[in-house]
Amino acid sequence: METTSNTTTSGANAGNTGKMSGNIDQASTHMHDNINRASEAARPAVDRIASGAHQAVDSIAEAAYNAADTLGEKGGNIKEMQARFMEDCNNYVRENPMASLGIAAAAGFLLSRMLSSR
Repeated sequence: METTSNTTTSGANAGNTGKMSGNIDQASTHMHDNINRASEAARPAVDRIASGAHQAVDSIAEAAYNAADTLGEKGGNIKEMQARFMEDCNNYVRENPMASLGIAAAAGFLLSRMLSSR
């Protein structure tokens, strides 16, 4: 009888193992399906976020290019103003050499007083 009960118990265990294996396979398949559905549901949101990020980068790049162009223009304008100022100063010195020497001496005196008081 022991042999029969062992065989019956072994048969029941084999049946349970097969049943558990089927349950595990079923659960695994169910989980994979859930993951696939979640991935498909998230894809449009991820695509929208990526699209928005690309648009933001493009906007920032365009603003940077515009700022660089504006700074380049302003830099050119400043260089032109400097050249005109230097030309005006040179013309003033040529036309008024004595006044220019007086201004230079006064400026030197004031600078030496300001720097020596430190």
